[in-house]
Amino acid sequence: MDRTDHILIVDDDAEIRTLLQRYLEKNGLRATAVAEGRAMRQALDRGAFDLVVLDVMLPGDDGLTLCRELRAHSDIPVIMLTARGEEMDRVLGLEMGADDYVAKPFSARELLARIKVVLRRSRSLPHNLQPEEERSVRFGGWTLDTVQRHLVSPGGIVTPMGGAEYRLLRIFVAHPNRVLTRDQLVELTQGREADALDRSIDVQVSRLRRRLGEGPGEAAMIRTVRGEGYVLSVPVRKDAP
Repeated sequence: MDRTDHILIVDDDAEIRTLLQRYLEKNGLRATAVAEGRAMRQALDRGAFDLVVLDVMLPGDDGLTLCRELRAHSDIPVIMLTARGEEMDRVLGLEMGADDYVAKPFSARELLARIKVVLRRSRSLPHNLQPEEERSVRFGGWTLDTVQRHLVSPGGIVTPMGGAEYRLLRIFVAHPNRVLTRDQLVELTQGREADALDRSIDVQVSRLRRRLGEGPGEAAMIRTVRGEGYVLSVPVRKDAP
């Protein structure tokens, strides 16, 4: 029997918590709802969850801080709840490693759809990137372990990678020295068409560059091609399983 996905809802609005918990359970998911960061940590310590729905505005540690904390030691998918019109919150959420965001006010049906998409995306790899194709990929002194899903720096430091960041890097190393448009990157990593105003890929590329130790003024492995997209501009070597 397939295990039922368990969703952790973190929101300080009791009405929203109750509504979402009941709606998700009515639609075949398990749901636990808590009001703030300390309760979130306790819930995660007690049991396994498949996805966290995390409000930005929380008492104590805010959602952005909690998302960054989650990303430091876990690749659990995160959907941020942000105030409508607060673009900076959405950008910062993606910077912290969130997989998606939903702007308030929203419908429970919309959130459920986003949850299903993110869960499906987090469990699948982009087309032609099955794990058995290579155990590791070497590029520019770095090594990406495709089995353990972690990144090894030229100095030997091992860093786990979150789902969205991992999928984006897999796309780049699968297509080295080839310009990939923003539309292609959105479709390959997120399984949807790009919105003309959606800058999530730019944010994720920026975050990936920092992960690879690329600072301002340094020669970038992931180069921007003006008016086209991005390209991984270093040789790639794939190690067989």
